Amino acid sequence: MPELPEVETIRQDLLPIVVGRTISEAWVSANAPRLIQLLPPDEFCRQIAGRRIKDIERRGKYLLFRLDGGLLWGVHLRMTGRLLHDASAYPESPYLRASFHLDDGAWLCFVDLRKFGTMWLVDDEALVTAKLGPEPLGEEFTPAYLHALLKRRSGPIKGALLDQKAIAGIGNIYADEALFIAGISPKRAANTLSKRRVERLHAAIREALELALGDRGSSFRDYLDASGREGG
Repeated sequence: MPELPEVETIRQDLLPIVVGRTISEAWVSANAPRLIQLLPPDEFCRQIAGRRIKDIERRGKYLLFRLDGGLLWGVHLRMTGRLLHDASAYPESPYLRASFHLDDGAWLCFVDLRKFGTMWLVDDEALVTAKLGPEPLGEEFTPAYLHALLKRRSGPIKGALLDQKAIAGIGNIYADEALFIAGISPKRAANTLSKRRVERLHAAIREALELALGDRGSSFRDYLDASGREGG
């Protein structure tokens, strides 16, 4: 599953090429019944058509497209989703689940082998992001926050790091990497870490994520950036 570094890489790639563009038309496959949340797929397509993309943000593993008219288009890639920009032609893929034709002739295409990806079109961002914890590279994610979080958890520490309600954006890859850097077993009970160990883990989480951002994400099998390239 794409995690914070991969989703952020896609966001940065898309910013200069789709912000300011208008979505001329949208299509959602009938073979992706769980893709569109909260709206019927045809209504989603109707409402998003004609909207200009004003900005792209990221929250945890979610891409957030700010559209004119106060709408937010949220995208979660889940296990195998890929959001690809094709400036030349409509891409052919048996796993194409949704496509968005832009006013410059390019396409944004959502390809998803396992059909777990999800999208929203809402006027209230909280419908998408309200349950997410702080960003692990943000100011709210301090050693003190992490220490308090882990003290409340008696289960394995890896599970605590994967809880998106506690920390937004960390998945299996970077939880494992951070724990390795910090020298902590993923099976260790979260509430048994000393304050000093928690401080080391906090630094390791940031180190693992920042290194991955510098490498444009992981090279795991299903990840491609917005241009279809593998990560580092």
